[in-house]
Amino acid sequence: MGMRRKGDLPTKPCAGCGRPFAWRRKWARAWDEVRYCSERCRRERGKPGR
Repeated sequence: MGMRRKGDLPTKPCAGCGRPFAWRRKWARAWDEVRYCSERCRRERGKPGR
């Protein structure tokens, strides 16, 4: 992949909070399956009032 600037990284909206988040190296193999920007959003996914 090589060096990239932060602005050139792919982004997608978080399924929990709706904010966009950028690609991270640790998600390189599973980028298509990543749906949440953080552990907090993943844990809060089923709670009402969000």
